[in-house]
Amino acid sequence: MVCAKTFVSGLDPQTTFAETMERPGLRRLRAVMRYRVERDTRIVDASLLGLHVSRASYHDGLGCVLLQGQKPPYLPHSNVGALRAAAPAPDLPDIAAADPVEPADAGLRAALDHAFEEPASPPLRRTKAVVVIKDGRLIAERYAATIGVDTPLIGFSMTKTVTNALLGILTRQGRLSPQMPAPVAEWRDAADGRHDITLEQLMRMTSGLALDETNSGFDPSSQMEIHRDMAAFAVHAPLIAPPGQRWAYSSASTQILARIIRDAAGGPEQTIELAWRELFGPLGMRSATLQYDGTGTMQGYANMLASARDWAKLGLLYLGDGVVGDRRILPEGWVAMSAKATLDTDYGAGLWTNRSQHAHALGRAKQGIPADAFFAFGLLGQRLVIMPSQRMVVVRLGDSVDPDGDIRGVARLVREVIAATESPATAVK
Repeated sequence: MVCAKTFVSGLDPQTTFAETMERPGLRRLRAVMRYRVERDTRIVDASLLGLHVSRASYHDGLGCVLLQGQKPPYLPHSNVGALRAAAPAPDLPDIAAADPVEPADAGLRAALDHAFEEPASPPLRRTKAVVVIKDGRLIAERYAATIGVDTPLIGFSMTKTVTNALLGILTRQGRLSPQMPAPVAEWRDAADGRHDITLEQLMRMTSGLALDETNSGFDPSSQMEIHRDMAAFAVHAPLIAPPGQRWAYSSASTQILARIIRDAAGGPEQTIELAWRELFGPLGMRSATLQYDGTGTMQGYANMLASARDWAKLGLLYLGDGVVGDRRILPEGWVAMSAKATLDTDYGAGLWTNRSQHAHALGRAKQGIPADAFFAFGLLGQRLVIMPSQRMVVVRLGDSVDPDGDIRGVARLVREVIAATESPATAVK
């Protein structure tokens, strides 16, 4: 975390460390946790009183990768800087000029004010960026003091929606299909109960694998992160339920999908080229930085960084049913499938959704987030809200440590922005 926020986002490592150590589960370790930033080698160490050292190194365009054991990590050879520079003009029309958009409307200004307000006592909300897009144009945005329009910010599990998009692109190209059995070599034996797990079941987290995520530090998704090959760890999980019948949130399931994307694309380098040629380039997401495990497989479950505007552009892809400009990026029907609730949950297939009778979906709708909305959510209150009925995308990024990730604050933001844009004064402008 310190490595990525220091060398990708350009933020102060001391502030990053202090804010990270306020997270639940880490607070009790704060007194004994140490870190060191080596700016010349771009390596960050973290340890418990100098013991159990973890190291991460930064590499241009590839973010930070953990250094584990004696074997160096595999670093994709793609020149991301060159891919950024060579990308043609985006298919997505410009959403704003370069300068931050400060709204003239009083209602929108008040909504931004409220989004950045802090309570009198912890837990703090620490909103870092808010972007509001209506009818394809950026109508309001604001940033914390150390953040700018182009600052890449970590999205945590919002990255799962990027994985969803890459799967959609490979499906449009005919290389994958949600209904196909997942092409996992370890499951090739027809007698293996995992053989029939489909891509869509992995996307919906109904694989039946023992990969439940509890954020305890000892659950499979947490343990996966200490392995050089994260997906190789995840695919060895046993079945604990028939595929398709049980839902459990699981980042490890999404990392299996990341390896499937890598293999379908042809390798780590081809995955990067696919992402830039078919997704980031057409959307104009020039700040996007995917990060990788020690084998060169993208961390498809979390940890991509992008500016708030670029996260909003990803939302516009889904708002437009997978089309930007005159170009179809995602297959027809892909967005509806992804936003459709799984079993009796409020989770779709790489997106959370209000298109559900689950208590969380109903609660969000009651707070003012439209019933047709769907979302990319990430740890600590990363929120990408897509609202077709309002022709609107709202992004909120920050470091909230309250248990619900400041969803109430996001709901207030959405509610107030909708009210402001529906007012006669705003409509005239």
